[in-house]
Amino acid sequence: MKKIIYAIIIILLIATLIISNYFLYKNKKEDKEQEDIFENIIDIAENTDDTQKNEEINMQELYNINNDIVGWIKIDNTNISYPVMQTKENPNYYLRKNFYKKYSLWGTPFLAENCDIKSSDNLIIYGHHINNSKMFGELEKYKDEEFCKSHNIIKFYTMEDKSEYEIISVLKTVVYDSTGFQYYKYINFNNKDEFDTFIDRCNELSFFSFKEKANYKDKLLTLSTCEYSKQNGRLVIIAKKIN
Repeated sequence: MKKIIYAIIIILLIATLIISNYFLYKNKKEDKEQEDIFENIIDIAENTDDTQKNEEINMQELYNINNDIVGWIKIDNTNISYPVMQTKENPNYYLRKNFYKKYSLWGTPFLAENCDIKSSDNLIIYGHHINNSKMFGELEKYKDEEFCKSHNIIKFYTMEDKSEYEIISVLKTVVYDSTGFQYYKYINFNNKDEFDTFIDRCNELSFFSFKEKANYKDKLLTLSTCEYSKQNGRLVIIAKKIN
């Protein structure tokens, strides 16, 4: 009887090992596929070849492929160089879709549905926190003050222009909880008091202080991703337009 039990245990262990290895292989394969897709998109966006790297982003070419694109976000010397999508009628569509509208665990960064790319005071971009600093997983490095202040310029391209934003706050909070900072509700500011209330809260929660400050009427850019020190945690970066 003991031999039968031992045999069953060994079979179960082997089966568990096989299944684990299968899912590990499957996840690695999917990650490689997503990396290849984004590298292909970057090649299209930057018109890169072996001899030249274009600083501009070919938004029209990307729009011709997928007209859900509203921008391109890039931070020099980081992994962040991605299209930004928006589907107001289906806000979370790109949560699990790649640029070509195929299922993807990585998803694609997307603009909050209540934001207007041309007129909103605060553009809020969501992206997945993927391991190995992929997608907005790279933002985890911004908890380090030295890294943050040496990578503090966010470039944002749209069909109309290219803008630069300087980071003014890095914070973490929680969502789906009344005690959390509801940063995602601040898209347009009706007056200076409302703007100052938002900025004061950002400064209060920020991991460290910044020399650059935001003033009423400044345009803002917010990056948001998951943060795992608390349930439903979020890592949030606030930046102000500087050109």
